[in-house]
Amino acid sequence: MLRVENLAKSYATGHGTLELFRDLSFSLRAGDLAAIVGESGAGKSTLLHILAALDTPTSGEVICDGIKLSTLTANEAADFRNRTIGYVWQFHYLLPEFTAAENVAMPLLARGTGRKEALAEAEKWLAEVELADRANHRSGELSGGEQQRVSLARALITQPRILLADEPTGDLDGRTADVVFALIERLHAAHGLTSVLVTHNLGFARRCQRAFLLHGGQLTETSPQSL
Repeated sequence: MLRVENLAKSYATGHGTLELFRDLSFSLRAGDLAAIVGESGAGKSTLLHILAALDTPTSGEVICDGIKLSTLTANEAADFRNRTIGYVWQFHYLLPEFTAAENVAMPLLARGTGRKEALAEAEKWLAEVELADRANHRSGELSGGEQQRVSLARALITQPRILLADEPTGDLDGRTADVVFALIERLHAAHGLTSVLVTHNLGFARRCQRAFLLHGGQLTETSPQSL
């Protein structure tokens, strides 16, 4: 489903070149639930951005569902994200002037789906994340956990094959974080997703099927139970 070959990412700075990582190679099978852990600044979020075609590597290749991401134009990359990738950020990025249902419907509206159809589908996904009764509430009327569940519904409304989540529970208290992570586990299994989660929460990482440690510019697979 996802293959990474000799990936490297570096940035030019005023003091020379900052190398985040180099020669990263790994693959994920369809249905894998994988965690990426590592210290702050190790490059975990940048790696996730590259997997989602939100950023480009300095060298190397990402092959997703048979597509080489380096061959995509900007418009093709946007279409790839809309159809293949569901992305959840640490911050929900809901548009405050719109209701929960309207926020969830945005990816379908961007695709050209009619408003009535998009909102009907959004309400189905809000029911999936147990927020059917909050469809007409704006983001400011929702709790932090509810906002993140809305963002999860928004990520999945296009029925992507891959879910990428960047610290999806990082802004939540312990109990709420556990609810959101359990929901991700359930949706991952129910919809046959291939999922990659960046997380500092080692307890959540241990619940994944596979785990990768990004440290010193290198990515190493390890047993989740060893974290």
